[in-house]
Amino acid sequence: MTMIELRHIITNGENLNVEFKTTFNVSTIETLVAFANTKGGSVIVGVTDSGNICGVTLSTESIQQWINEIKGKTEPSLIPDVESFDIEQKKVVVISVSEYPVKPLSVQGRFYKRIANSNHLMTASEVSDCYMLGMQYSWDSYPYPNGKYEDLNETEVSKFIEKVNAAGRFRLSANPKEALEKLRMLKDGKPTNAAMILFSKENLLYNVHIGRFKTPSFIIADKMINGNLFNVVDEAMQTIIGHLKFAFEINIKDSNTQRTEIPEYPLDAVRELLLNAVVHRNYQSPTDVQIKIFDNSISFFNPTGLYGDISVEDLKTDNYSASTRNKLIAEAFYLTKDIEKYGSGFTRIRKLISDYPTMKFTYRNADYGFFSEFSYDIQKTSLGGQTGGQTGGQTGGQTDNDVRAKILDLIANNPHITRNQLSENLQISSSAIQKHIDKLKRANKIKRVGGDFGGYWEVEKK
Repeated sequence: MTMIELRHIITNGENLNVEFKTTFNVSTIETLVAFANTKGGSVIVGVTDSGNICGVTLSTESIQQWINEIKGKTEPSLIPDVESFDIEQKKVVVISVSEYPVKPLSVQGRFYKRIANSNHLMTASEVSDCYMLGMQYSWDSYPYPNGKYEDLNETEVSKFIEKVNAAGRFRLSANPKEALEKLRMLKDGKPTNAAMILFSKENLLYNVHIGRFKTPSFIIADKMINGNLFNVVDEAMQTIIGHLKFAFEINIKDSNTQRTEIPEYPLDAVRELLLNAVVHRNYQSPTDVQIKIFDNSISFFNPTGLYGDISVEDLKTDNYSASTRNKLIAEAFYLTKDIEKYGSGFTRIRKLISDYPTMKFTYRNADYGFFSEFSYDIQKTSLGGQTGGQTGGQTGGQTDNDVRAKILDLIANNPHITRNQLSENLQISSSAIQKHIDKLKRANKIKRVGGDFGGYWEVEKK
């Protein structure tokens, strides 16, 4: 490092890779460990937090004593580069480390990583992630504790094999055991964590919790979904769709009437966030994936922060490289074409919502998890991109027959739809919905099979 470079670094202040210290102490070593566990960096000793040169007193043995202390208090032993400079007739020492190839390092049994311009004490889960990332392992590739091949549902494995072969990205044997061995989901005949999460006979209770809210404290509907992961994704997606509003655009061409449904949010983008939450979550965490649907927003909470070195700022670009927490689970969804390409999901989402003029896509990362949300000011009601004040397919002056036709369509698409869900979709009161249902029953258009709970609708055939 040259004197000019050092002065430039001091002028720019502390950041992800630079920290100032007035003296050398254990805190200095903690910062060096945080740098080594992240992307490397330099501690400049003899400079205040505000960037003023205060200098340090050095003896002929000082620097060697510092190096010995750093080596003795770190595991594995960290050996930094050390340079001494004279600035304004004061001594300034620069201690630098590169990102360590085998992570994580610790100082006196504590593990740190660098976030922005400060050190963060790592949790046990973060230490585990850091180790597996450094060794290029993933938790889902380890054998499931006390797991046996007989714990797997071969019927679900066979469905997966058929889907993979139909997708055409890979060819698997029709024999479930051979297929799982080829995908490294069986090791010495024992299932990995990935195999159990995807195909276990027993419900492992990794939940996806979906709620429809009117306000943060007023819950309209609530559902907990768990089971084999492919089934969880399909059921969760159907549940979400059942709570969304749809606009209807009617086009008449050559005496033919065509009706096009316009979903409240682009469904492929919603599925992308759902997949992101279930594929990349930390399955060692007891917290559920949480999806909250409000009148003008839908949010996804994954109980794990971003994995590896990727940041929220990286996600805002179309050129980022993501690390994968669950490599085998991600590969399974890639082979079935549920995932198109690793690390490109947010790029696709931005393209998908570009046809929704007032749609906003926000996300943030925290120690306790990753939060993402779609929201809008005015719902899209036209394929041309214009928006209107009405939602859920409701237009000014619609007749009772229009409403009943929409109710029939919604029931045909989802026989288990509730009166409250119909109300939400059509944006009319629940009591009005009941009146229309009563008239449809009297006209023998629909009938109810079973009770209010557990029953379903049938649309009468002409």
